[in-house]
Order: sequence, then structure tokens, then C-alpha cells
Amino acid sequence: MSNVRIGGVGMTPFENASDRSVVDLAGIAAERALEDGDYSRAEITSVHVGNALSEGLGTQAGLANALSSALGVEGVRSDRIENTSATGASAVHRGVEAVASGQSDVALVVGVEKMSVGETAAVTDSIRQLVHPREYEQGLTLPSFAGLAANVYLDRYDAPRDALAAVAEKNHRNAVDNPVAQFQKRISVDDVLESPVIADPLRLYDCCPMTDGAAALVLSREEGVRVASIASATGTHAVAARSDPLAIESVRLAGERTFDGVDLERDDVDVACIHDAFTVLELLELEELGFYDAGTAWEATLDGKTRLDGELPVNPGGGLKARGHPLGATGISQLIELVWQLRGDLPDQRRVPDAEVGFAINVAGFGNNSVCTLLES
Repeated sequence: MSNVRIGGVGMTPFENASDRSVVDLAGIAAERALEDGDYSRAEITSVHVGNALSEGLGTQAGLANALSSALGVEGVRSDRIENTSATGASAVHRGVEAVASGQSDVALVVGVEKMSVGETAAVTDSIRQLVHPREYEQGLTLPSFAGLAANVYLDRYDAPRDALAAVAEKNHRNAVDNPVAQFQKRISVDDVLESPVIADPLRLYDCCPMTDGAAALVLSREEGVRVASIASATGTHAVAARSDPLAIESVRLAGERTFDGVDLERDDVDVACIHDAFTVLELLELEELGFYDAGTAWEATLDGKTRLDGELPVNPGGGLKARGHPLGATGISQLIELVWQLRGDLPDQRRVPDAEVGFAINVAGFGNNSVCTLLES
């Protein structure tokens, strides 16, 4: 159980922000979170910055120090956290531990990524390097793993291809009224099925985009949405070494640890943000986390159970698929969406009514590491 609370949140739109530096983006999100929670810069005692690619893309080294200086908070504890595509949630985990232990009274957690600075091939290669070295040398990519898993899932559970497309259609529908989402437009199941092939059976609209953006939140032991639990776990690094291509051990372990020791069950969760870097991952993660039995999340999706008005609304802000996926900011943006939902800040067409408990999972690579968070209003 945690006594840590999220007192303020803020983020930039997720988009191509080629006119802003990575420090500028992070600073905007930080200022918005401080203003939202009515915190002054003088109250900050630690800064935790999540960023995965800045050195690799040549945008900014020493980012935590640069951001602290830009905010005018020199003298505070400051660090940078990297955990590939789970970087954002890992930065939050670091901030929660700092506040819960008493090492920090007010922790500012900022996640940022600027992926538009490099050529697509360069950015793709930077991301590809997070796979196991043997797999990297053989040319395997995250879309490759997702395509292979999708094939196995559809075959094993006799699921129709439309089930994957329905995930993308739902998340795009949810993003239409989200002003910070990268794609604020609807797509149909047919649009997904007719988009270009990326890694068969996955097509372009089954995959999340490359994005610029920043997200921030302020942690303290004062008022706000409570971080009921946060936990992480690693999994088998080499995907080829896993006994089952659909078993994502880090997701299962992190989920179990998050619910252990708290007076909350999966049935108590009113809204969930799931790491849908590829449509098949939304289904696999919902099953590994215990929200649905193995091989049934696709049926729940087609039945509308994960829609905004369903039994478990999933990715009400559009998910990675439509909100966007700036690696360092994604995990924090998931929690911001949950905070908005639990505080009732959103317009009716985008809000889950009477939501009190939210769950998020941020995944590194293809399940190399996972971070789960439970929030309670």
C-alpha cells in the first residue's frame, strides 16, 4: 500500500514538435503539472526524468540536469531513468519510491521524447537495438515479434483477423475527443485491414506511431489521486528463448505484484490503460494480467466490453495506437489519463462515469520489462 499521491498533472500534445527542443517539451509539461497541482518550483525536492533516446538521436545528454537548470531548481536531487518503452512508468516508480521513503517531499516526474529529429530508419534502428543482441544481428524487430505473436494468437484461439482491427478502431474512436492525441480521427475495421502490411498479419494501423511529446506529474504525500500500488518485473530477454510465444512473463509478474498486498481486485478496476504498441499486445496483456482468460480478450473486444461504455473501458484516451508513443512520456501519459478520469475532469463523451480505480501497464520492448500501477481516487 502506498501513501503517495499525484497532486498535479500536465502534458504537451503528442505530435511532430520539430520546432521545440527536448528540454523545451519537458519544461512545458513540468510547468503544466506544477500549475495543475498549485505547486511552486521552490517546493520541488527531486526531479526524475524519463527519456530513452536523446543520446542515441543526438538531441540532449545530461537531460535531468539540463531540465533542472531550465526550471530553475538547482540543488534538488535529479536523475534520468531509461527503460526503453517503459521508461515513463519506471520514472514514476522511482519518484514514488523517493516520496514513500521520505527521501523527497515533492517529486516532479517528467517523461519526454523527441523522435522526429532523426530519419525514420535511424529512429527505427535505435528502437530495434533494445532486442536481444542475437535477435538484433538476425534483423528481428519489435514488429516482427508482434506479427509472429499475432499469427500464433489468431491460430491458437481461432480468432478472426477483425479482432485485431477492432482494437485499433476502438482506440482511434476514443482519441477523437482527446485534444492531446496524435490521431484525432476515426478509422474503420476495413481501414485497418486495407492499410499496408508491416509484419503479416499486422498492418500499418495495427502499429503505434513515432511521436514527440512530454508528460509530467507531481508526487507528494498531500492531496490527490492515490498511487495504491506500483510494481515492475523483468521477463526473458530473448523472445526466441520463451517457452510460449504468447506468454509475457514480465506482464504477468508485474500485474500480480501490483495487486498483492492491496485491498483491490481486478474486478475493482473501472478503467485501464494498456500498452497497445501493437494491437495484439492489448489482447495478450489483458489476458496475462488476469482481466480475461487466455484466448478470450478478442471476444470481449468484438463484444464491445472494452469500449468506453463497456464493462472494462480500455485506453479511453486512444492508447499508444492513437494518442501516440513518445517512449519516455508514454507511461506517464497513461497515468495522466487515469487521473483525469478519476478526478472527473473530462467531458461526458470521453469520460468513464463514476470511475474510482484505474490501472495502467507500460511495457519495455516485447515484454522484456513491465511496470504496472494502480490508482485510486
